[in-house]
This record gives sequence, structure tokens and C-alpha cells, in this order.
Amino acid sequence: MDLASTVALCFCIFLGCFLLTSWKTHQKRQRLPPGPTPLPLLGTLRKIKPHLLYETYIKLSKEYGPVFTVWMGSAPVVVLCGYDTVKDALVNHAEEFSGRHIIKSGEKVIGGYGITNNNGVEWQTMRRFAVSTLRNFGMGKRSMEERVQEEARHLIKDIKDTDGKAFDPMIPIQSAVSNVICAVMFGERFDYKDQKFQQILHAVDKYFLFIRSFIGQLYNAIPVIMDYLPGPHHRILEESKSLKTFIQEKIDSHQQTLNSESPRDFIDCFLMKASKKEPWFSNENLVASTFNMFTAGTETTTGSIQYSLLVMVKYPNIQSKVQQEIDDVVGPGRLPSIDDRLKMTYTNAVILEIQRFVDIVPMALLHSITRDTEFYGYSIPKGTTVIPILTSVLHDPKQWETPEEFNPAHFLDEKGALRNRAAFMPFSAGKRLCPGEGLARMEIFLFLTALLQKFTFQSVADPASLDLAVLRREFRRTGLSFELRAVPRQVTQV
Repeated sequence: MDLASTVALCFCIFLGCFLLTSWKTHQKRQRLPPGPTPLPLLGTLRKIKPHLLYETYIKLSKEYGPVFTVWMGSAPVVVLCGYDTVKDALVNHAEEFSGRHIIKSGEKVIGGYGITNNNGVEWQTMRRFAVSTLRNFGMGKRSMEERVQEEARHLIKDIKDTDGKAFDPMIPIQSAVSNVICAVMFGERFDYKDQKFQQILHAVDKYFLFIRSFIGQLYNAIPVIMDYLPGPHHRILEESKSLKTFIQEKIDSHQQTLNSESPRDFIDCFLMKASKKEPWFSNENLVASTFNMFTAGTETTTGSIQYSLLVMVKYPNIQSKVQQEIDDVVGPGRLPSIDDRLKMTYTNAVILEIQRFVDIVPMALLHSITRDTEFYGYSIPKGTTVIPILTSVLHDPKQWETPEEFNPAHFLDEKGALRNRAAFMPFSAGKRLCPGEGLARMEIFLFLTALLQKFTFQSVADPASLDLAVLRREFRRTGLSFELRAVPRQVTQV
């Protein structure tokens, strides 16, 4: 075959693929919610700002409504915006929206196993086990509270050693938070200066920054192509496997010392199930579930506490009011406890508002439709990817009086009592609700109140120059890195 014939054949094949893709896309669009017109092969990428997907989607919702469709290549993605829509999908239609779209970057590291990147009976089994094991090891009970309080003492000591000098709170806070989940998963804690521990935490940081980055979103959208293209994604995904190796080493060690009469932690409990040949309790699911719990249990809670300190230095009057409530309810002689939380209305309102305002996870992990579903008058086929935009719930102007302002009064009624808000769902909702919500809430309260009991935090920069909205955006893109000073308060040491 001569060159001209080869070129003509290639052109015909390309044209055929182009026309077939266009026809299939057109057929799918007839049943789906409205949205920007997709281009063949490219979808609606031209309409999307990859660094700020959630902001793009909120803007599109103003044009197309609270339920609309975007296209990743030839694959449709249904986007949900606003409290009413997200609640209707995740709560009222919980079963239909409970599927998980497999995230390719996660699959690359741990396969299709574990809690967050799995579906069907296998996912249900892993989730139930994780929730019950957390409960058995004290989530919501005093034993877990004591673990957090003990770690708070280590954190206080580490910050005290700064002697009032400027420091970045990232490493000590992340180390403390991670040690709580390490106690549950591995039955041990690590020194904050342990080099291997810090390397693992650095790998966690890089993994989450990769997922949020443009290159990470591109990888998850077109992994078949990205696997063959050079770029940092190869290195970052390989480095993320170091955590998988770390977990496997812990599992191997536990297998050699397992005492079925006295399980020490999550790994022991899983190994006991595996020894009885119970379905789905494989080594792959143990590694993946531990990976899920360790990374999620470290990253989001760390970010919440970091951002809480930013709020304290931005608004010294709020910090003073919280400290006064701590002094009145707890006093100087002991660390705050979970029992104190019920008596600390203002502190609770501040913490809830921090979680609402910063919305650490602006978009829930990708869902998928488990069966053909009628929703808002549209026919959504089984297997369609769905993105619930949580930031559109936490900043819904129909639900919050001043959605774009930091305002603890959102959670206080006219009498100053704590007020429940249905639109408060930073941990998502429905069947895919974060299994570690209870532990995260406990940690944020106990760590933050322990720190404010012992220190007054001051900004290195002029507090007026701190724009929380800008810093929130930067956190989502590159993580939080800032310096402050911790001035010891005149209280009795615990």
C-alpha cells in the first residue's frame, strides 16, 4: 500500500471514529440533563477551568440549573448543585446514587479495593467492618478521647518548644492528627521527628495535591492516554506507593505477633476475619482499606485544624471569646473533654462555622448511578458519573444568611443556643457519608480547645492582610503553609 492510500485509510478511520463518537454522544444527550454542547472527543473541556472545577460548576449551574451535564471526552458527568438537589440525590435517592465512580489515580496505587474506590457487596462489607472497628476501638467513647488527649499533650509540648518564635504549624498538627489514626490502625504512635514517619506524611500531602491539581484531574479523566505521556504524574503515583509498602510492612509484622484473644488494632481485627476465610477479607482489601483510612484520616482533619488557627489569628476577638469559654467550663487544671463540648456553645458554633466556611472537600468523591434513574425529570442511565458539589451546599444562599462571610451566628439561635443546620454536610451524606466523621469531629474539638487553652496564637503578618477566602482557594490548590506565634497563656500545666 502506497503512502497516499495509507493516509486516506487513516483519515477514513479517524473520520469514522469521529462520526461514531458524535452520534453516540448525541444519543446520550437526548436523555440527560442539559449542559454545554460537547465537542467530539474533547467533550466540554473548553468550558472548564481545571484548577477550580467547583467554581466552574457553580457558574454553569446558574446557566443550566441545579442538575446539568458536562462531558469528559465522550463520557457524561451529571453535576448536582445546591442543598435541595444534593440532599434529594444522596438522601432521598440514596440507593440509586450510592455507586462509586472508580478514580483512576487511586486504582493505580491500590487497585479497585478498600472503602472509597469500590462498589457492591465488597464495598458494603469493607465499610461496615471499618465503621464497626472504629466504634469498637473507641470512636465516640472515652478510650478514643483519651488517645486524642494524650496526643494533644505531645502537640502542646512540641509547640511550647518554639518559645514564642514564628513557626509553621503544619508538621506538628499533621503529626498529631496522623498519630491518632496510627493508634487505631497500627496500634502505635510515632515521634514527630521520626524521619520515616515524616516521609510517609509528605507522600500523603503530595498524593492529595496531585489529585486536586490539573495534571491529576487530567489523569483521572483520560488515564489511558496519560499513562503513555511523560510527566510528574508517574513519579507522584510511584511515590504514593511508598505508603502502600509501609502499610504492608505493618501487616506482615502483625501477622507474626497476632493474638486472636486480644486484638490490638484495625489490622489485627481484619486478620482475624481473614483467618476465618470470610468473603472479601483479602490482603488487597486490608492494604487498601488501611490506605483509605490513614490518608483520609490525616489530610482533612489536619487542614481543618490549620484553618482554625488562621481564623483565630485573623479574628483575635473570636479567639479571646473561645478562650474565655474554655476557662469558664474547663479551667486550667485539665485538658478539655468531650463532655465539655455540650457546655461550650460558642466554641462549637465557631468550629462548625470553620468547617462550613472552609469546606475542605468542595466536591464529594465521584459517585455513579447504580440503576437507570429518573431524577428531576431526566433519565440518567446506570453507570453515569455524578459529582455532588458540597461547597454549593455549604454556601447555598437559600440556606445561609451570609454564605460568603465567616459568621459563627449561623449556628446560634436568637437565644444563643446551638442551632442545628440541615445544610451542614461537610462530610457528604447518604450511603457514602465519611465513615470517620465522628473521629474527625472529636479530634478537631479536642485538639483546637487544648491548644487555645494553653496558647494565644498571633499572626506574623498584619491580621487585616489575611483574606480567608483567598487562603481557602490556595489551600485547595497548593495546601496551607503559613507562620504564626504561639504565646503561652498563664495556666497550670497539665
